Amino acid sequence: MGAPGGRAAGCSVLHVDMDAFFASVEVRRRPELAGTPVIVGGAGNRGVVTSATYEARRYGVHAAMPTARALRLCPTATVLPGDMALYTEVSRSVMALFRSITPLVEPLSLDEAFLDVSGAGRRLGDAAEIGEWLRARVYDEQGITCSVGVAGTKFVAKLASTRAKPDGMLVVRPVEVMGFLHPLPVGALWGVGPKTEEVLLRLGLRTVGDLAHVPARTLQRAVGAAAGAHLHELAWGRDPRRVVPDEPERSTGAEETFATDVDDPAVIHRELLHLSERTAGRLRSAGALARTVSIKVRFADFATITRSRTLEVPTDVGQELYETARGLFDALGLDRARIRLVGVRAERLVDAGSAPRQLELGAREHGRRDAELAADRAARRFGAGAVRPATLLHRGGRPGSAGPVPTPRGTPGGGPGAPRRGVPVHPDG
Repeated sequence: MGAPGGRAAGCSVLHVDMDAFFASVEVRRRPELAGTPVIVGGAGNRGVVTSATYEARRYGVHAAMPTARALRLCPTATVLPGDMALYTEVSRSVMALFRSITPLVEPLSLDEAFLDVSGAGRRLGDAAEIGEWLRARVYDEQGITCSVGVAGTKFVAKLASTRAKPDGMLVVRPVEVMGFLHPLPVGALWGVGPKTEEVLLRLGLRTVGDLAHVPARTLQRAVGAAAGAHLHELAWGRDPRRVVPDEPERSTGAEETFATDVDDPAVIHRELLHLSERTAGRLRSAGALARTVSIKVRFADFATITRSRTLEVPTDVGQELYETARGLFDALGLDRARIRLVGVRAERLVDAGSAPRQLELGAREHGRRDAELAADRAARRFGAGAVRPATLLHRGGRPGSAGPVPTPRGTPGGGPGAPRRGVPVHPDG
């Protein structure tokens, strides 16, 4: 991937890791805590730290440390109990962003995932461009930062994202792997815990390079046959594992972050129509119908709410999705609240071929669905947006419009080079 000798030549794997995830989300909704030490975890003598901002980490605070000890190290820290429902919601949005780039997404936890972007190069650029774009989008949409490692293997990509923290990106091309890997301490290798590290240090093996030049049989005698062979392969940067995607939820949708906060209901309605049309198109492409429609509304202060409604008859018609989404939005009675993001999602999907369809007495021979299927055919022939509702003709950030900024390079919500504005659970990075 990428031109020979280019910035990301030979790289197709990204490891994306949110920075101090839980703590960063808490600071996002409490901006007055920005730049101060914050600890997320249990209080009292038996409480444990699950996340800490980098301001707290400078005092030696880290995940899995007793909260009482953390406060002795950093008495000025603010301790917050945590909100797993909120973290899960943010994680779901981030993973959805990843899947808009590639279906090959392997989440490791709420706050990190591997991505194989080998199939996205023609559309989005090389792996380094995609990594920078993802960092910008995560910050713009969620108000938190992430670090990205770009490499040819999962192992090296994960090490690279760790080295890039916080809020950075590191590209390690295959030709650079040995120079990157061998100076690292042996504890950086996967599978080297405290006991194994102690054994290796007793053998005088302090760096990955030291370990790499020891015969595999010697390592196997020291730490066991399987572990020795595994460490020898990793020390030479060999990691054949592929990115294995998980099975995402049976749903689909689209969302949009506005270039500036919006308080005009007419603009929100227009965006809901656009998102409903996109979502309906995805349903028809997948041969699915939605039983439930939900909307997401994120306000200027990043507070987020969702609402949903189950339909009497499943649908893949954009106008029907829109009418439901608009009804959900209007029922909120927001009175021109400043809105940062809106989304429409189709949930509880069923196969279109097996679902019954509602027959209407006196209905036209060709209805709204036929019109949207014709629009699909036009889009396949002439490109996306060839046919669209008249309401959307002036959407897109041109003079006189109030819609979102146009999407560059045909990507969902932006593309590499977009300007930057700024699963099990485990203690985050």
